[in-house]
Amino acid sequence: MSQTTSPAREAVRGVVPRMIELSETVIYGDIWERPGLSKRDRSLMVISALIASYRPEQLRGHLARGLDNGLTKTRFPK
Repeated sequence: MSQTTSPAREAVRGVVPRMIELSETVIYGDIWERPGLSKRDRSLMVISALIASYRPEQLRGHLARGLDNGLTKTRFPK
């Protein structure tokens, strides 16, 4: 798995170890890493879903990962 662990994930690992294991192996291992879409496009879809479902608490981390995955900051003219 190429996903690095986060402090938040490590903080709950002792409480819900199976959930963390499933998120690392299934969500990030099997689903995120499968071929077909670039990581940039996957990040764009996740960020769009977080915005649409009003999940600001998760948005910051995914925006940073999106930039790492090739998204760029663009300011639109007013």
